[in-house]
Amino acid sequence: MGPDQTVEILRRVLMESMLLSLPMLLATCVVSLVVSLLQTLTSVQEQTLTTVPRLVVVFIVAMVTLPWMVHRAVGFTLRLLSDFHRYLG
Repeated sequence: MGPDQTVEILRRVLMESMLLSLPMLLATCVVSLVVSLLQTLTSVQEQTLTTVPRLVVVFIVAMVTLPWMVHRAVGFTLRLLSDFHRYLG
């Protein structure tokens, strides 16, 4: 396996990992923005008010998107392993 093939595999793995983490990251960013805005408007600076909503939203988004993430990860793994013969010779 040459360096170009290794780079291509790593590129595909990184793209897949970014796609899988995207829903949770977007939800966390939106919740953080809303909570930060509310804290600024109300002048309440409690740390638990920022942490708890983010954890709850990440848990909910993870449970909702889990079937899609598993399907996508299994499909990627199967494609990678079925094309592995190209990288050996």
